Amino acid sequence: MPKPSLPNHPLRLKLNDELHARPFPKLKAPCRAAFLAIKNPEKAVDRDRALDRAHLIALLDRFGIAHPAPDADHFAGQIGPDFLKWEMHTEFVTYTIFSDGVADVPFDNKVFSIFPDDWLAEAPGVVLTSALVRIEEYSDDADLQDMLDRKIPEWFVPESLAVSQVIDGEAVIAGDFHIDISSHVRFCVLTKPGIGLRRLGRIVQRLVEIETYKTAAMLTLPIARTVARRVAILDQELTEVVQQMAKASGDEAQTLDRLLRMSAEIEFLSSSSAFRFGAAGAYTTIVNRRIEVLREVHVQGRQLFSEFMMRRFDPAMRTCRSAEKRLSDLSARAERAANLLRTRVDVATEEQNHEVLKQMDRRAELQLRLQETVEGLSVVAISYYAVSLVGYLLAPIAKHFEFDKTTLLAAVTLPVLGIVFWAVRQIRKKVGK
Repeated sequence: MPKPSLPNHPLRLKLNDELHARPFPKLKAPCRAAFLAIKNPEKAVDRDRALDRAHLIALLDRFGIAHPAPDADHFAGQIGPDFLKWEMHTEFVTYTIFSDGVADVPFDNKVFSIFPDDWLAEAPGVVLTSALVRIEEYSDDADLQDMLDRKIPEWFVPESLAVSQVIDGEAVIAGDFHIDISSHVRFCVLTKPGIGLRRLGRIVQRLVEIETYKTAAMLTLPIARTVARRVAILDQELTEVVQQMAKASGDEAQTLDRLLRMSAEIEFLSSSSAFRFGAAGAYTTIVNRRIEVLREVHVQGRQLFSEFMMRRFDPAMRTCRSAEKRLSDLSARAERAANLLRTRVDVATEEQNHEVLKQMDRRAELQLRLQETVEGLSVVAISYYAVSLVGYLLAPIAKHFEFDKTTLLAAVTLPVLGIVFWAVRQIRKKVGK
């Protein structure tokens, strides 16, 4: 069939490959798996992923295995007699070793020997979680009952043990989510004869994913507790500020400065914890979905994995959600209080401005009166000089007609004064227009 002439989107093939890039492993019982998740404790999204790839390549070089692509975020292949699966996630990288057969001593940690000690010491991070999975096959219901009665109580802590039948009765899974003396979490999968290889691989993969995302989500709990304690203090302080505002007492500028300082601290808490709260919500959803697709059924009245999470994991996540909501509510309250106080300050400022304008009006009126007074004096002064000039101008005429100079000045004073007054009024009218 010929290719379509319309070109593909640049990301079409890459995104399609992403859907099929991480197939479930094919496992056949009896076998075992060792799982390791490494996380940089100081960085999350912006960690140096090149270091994670370099660390993987250092392991592959010890076994003479070809390197993955330079920008690869997953790898799967034989490593010695075992099978290695490596995946890079947002916050961590995971290594899973699948090995045929099971050890005589359950959960003996020997499968982890594929990771050399010096190689582990050079890891770009710390262990987020690690797990051992033992997969055995039972022959019939009696054999399964014997395993449940004899082996499971020896391998796990009874108080927190979760056991359930999954995937339409194809397997029984068990785990207690405790860290054993070898620093690993233990899981056990007991399968029916003839279970599909990929179905068994999906069960094991989901078990380690439940453990990984559960642990990653729990990283938010200490932050949530810290935020909750600080929110309680800020909430009390905000209540005091609002009460002071309600009494209309105190310095508004000082109160506004206090509110702005509180808002800055709340914003810092929000920005510094936003990623962890968001990650906790996403990881919790993944954990619940992974358990849901297992389709658990009770085994002899024991608690299911979902029940364990409901009793032990969900309360921690509710604490995280509660802290996040309280922080969000506090931020909204602080913003409303700041807006209310700003409004009060603006109203007070408007009143002050109104008073200033009234004072300016009074000053303008006084200045007008002073101007009118000065204007009257200026008429007299101008008239004085005008009379003198007229006197000098008419002096020869007065001499000719034998008028006394004093009589002449007296005669022209009133007319000159009237003319000057009229001229000043005309000038004032023009300036006013």
